[in-house]
Amino acid sequence: MIKPIELVIFDCDGVLVDSERIAVRVDAWSLALLGWPLSEAEIVERFVGRSHADMIAEVEKHLGHRLRDGWEAEQHRLYHQAMEAELAAVDGVVEALDQIQLPTCVASSSTHDGLRHTLGLTGLYPRFEGRIYSAAEVAHGKPAPDLFLHAARQMGFDPEVCAVVEDSRYGVQAARAAGMRVFGYCGGLTPAEWLHGPDTVVFDDMRELPALLAQT
Repeated sequence: MIKPIELVIFDCDGVLVDSERIAVRVDAWSLALLGWPLSEAEIVERFVGRSHADMIAEVEKHLGHRLRDGWEAEQHRLYHQAMEAELAAVDGVVEALDQIQLPTCVASSSTHDGLRHTLGLTGLYPRFEGRIYSAAEVAHGKPAPDLFLHAARQMGFDPEVCAVVEDSRYGVQAARAAGMRVFGYCGGLTPAEWLHGPDTVVFDDMRELPALLAQT
C-alpha cells in the first residue's frame, strides 16, 4: 500500500526561482571565453541540476588544466549581478506554496550563500528559513540520493512518505534513487522527456502542484 505524502522537498533553481535561464546564459558566455563553446542546450544537458563544484571539475577535465585562481569568484559575481537584475520566482509557485498544507523544505545543489541570495531576492526565503539543505552538506551531490535522504532525515520523515519537486534530469534521478516520489516540472529549460520515468508525475504549470500532491 502506498503511503500518503507527508513531506514535500523542493529543489530551488528552476523550481522555486527562475534562475536557470540566467545561469545558463552566464555559463555559455564564460565557457566560450575559456575555449569551450557550448550551446545553452548542451549546458542544460551537462550541468543543470548538478553542483557548481561538479561543473568546475568537468570543465577542468575538458580543458586539461586547473582554472586560474579567482575564476570561480568572478563567476559567482557574474551570477549575482545577473540575478539581482533579472531574477523572479517561478511562475505560479507562490500560489502553489500558499495552497500546500504539508511540511516543506528545500534541498538544492546550490550553496547556502547562493540559496539565501536567490530565495531572498524573490521573497521566498522566509517561507523555508531553517529548512534549507545544500549539497555542500553531503558527500555526493545529485544524481546521488544523499541530499534528499539528508533533507528527509533532518526533517524527521522516512523517504517513502516524501515527494520531491525537481526540474532537472539529475535531480529526478537522485529523488528516485532515494526512494521518493517525484514531481518533474517541465515548465523551464528541461524537456519533459528527460523527466518521465517510474514514480514520477511530469507537469508544466506550478499552479497544478497542490492538486497533483493531493491525488498521489
